[in-house]
Amino acid sequence: MYANQSMNTVSPLNAAQILPRQKPRLLVVDDEPDNLDLLYRTFRREYQVLRAESGSKALEVLEDDGEVAVIISDQRMPDMSGTEFLSKTVPDFPDTVRIILTGFTDVTDLVQAINSGQVYRYITKPWEPNKLKQLVQKAASTYELLKESHHALYVADRQAQLMSRVAQLAQLDVTEQDALQFIADGWGQTLSAKLCVVQGVETKGVASYGDLGGQSLENNPLIQAVMATRTLQTLPDVSASSLNDPLYRMTGSQSHLVVPVVFRDRLLAVVSLHWAYSYRTLSDVSKILDIATSQLAQALIASRC
Repeated sequence: MYANQSMNTVSPLNAAQILPRQKPRLLVVDDEPDNLDLLYRTFRREYQVLRAESGSKALEVLEDDGEVAVIISDQRMPDMSGTEFLSKTVPDFPDTVRIILTGFTDVTDLVQAINSGQVYRYITKPWEPNKLKQLVQKAASTYELLKESHHALYVADRQAQLMSRVAQLAQLDVTEQDALQFIADGWGQTLSAKLCVVQGVETKGVASYGDLGGQSLENNPLIQAVMATRTLQTLPDVSASSLNDPLYRMTGSQSHLVVPVVFRDRLLAVVSLHWAYSYRTLSDVSKILDIATSQLAQALIASRC
């Protein structure tokens, strides 16, 4: 699989998330050096352009540099055809928009590739620069819309999983301590957290998904802020903050979010989520926790009846 580890700098819920506004990434593939250079010069001002002289080299570029918004590939290349190369990119990069350059008249293979969704458009050689620019601009816009749509679906799915975990508590005959552990395990896994701690405020119970490293949450500044204000607190990048909490060093936490679990002004618990990476934002995680923690508060109260 061609993974892009740099995507971890966006958000914990970044599997389908578009990067913040910047130059779109474009990969151009052609075995003719003159064509490759021309494509680079055509798009270098508006796009971050990556180049490859064959389909196999292009696959290596994608493996090293990750997903791009648009791929422009020549069709007739020595080691593999453009359509063959592009078909290999579909499983790992389904949102990437693909354009074929062709210099021959038989377009049967291209039409089949377009109909199967592997190719967005084809354009014949020699191409007209402005026409190609317009096509690439539309392709980049299509990519952005796809990423936004898929991210919204992904986030909604994670929220549904959190709420489903809470709903299952009603069907379990367990102590409140076991209920806290059930939530810590489920929410930690769903949100890809390194550590998820659910600490009861009234019962003093503590449940942990992941290793706390022998540390306590009591003196953590974010925990204290949540206890005092009953408002969600986030720290997307631990290393960029002035906080010097041993908890972060011992657990390897690079980002931290704490959310209160409140029922009718009663603070029942706090949920502390830690990730092994620093992120640009935790706002999408914050949003999906709003409803889930409200549901959790009701479930904890109901379990005491």
